[in-house]
Amino acid sequence: MAKYDPLHNYLRRKQAVRVEMTFPEIERVIGAMLPKRAEAAQWWIGSEQDPREAQRHAWTAAGYDARLIAGSDRVIFSRRS
Repeated sequence: MAKYDPLHNYLRRKQAVRVEMTFPEIERVIGAMLPKRAEAAQWWIGSEQDPREAQRHAWTAAGYDARLIAGSDRVIFSRRS
């Protein structure tokens, strides 16, 4: 199982248009610490073309985009239209 598969499964089960989570909540779901890079907005936005971004694939495959709330440890996952 890939590190971010539990997050993918968690989001896939959600029916909400918007899911807001803190870093500790995400870490509980994945069963591991997020990397230091997760504090940067770019880590959450990423590049669709970069296959090394397993974290981004977890939420995009579940139908969501992610956005870090500036100056916080909170992420908003928004359902893709």
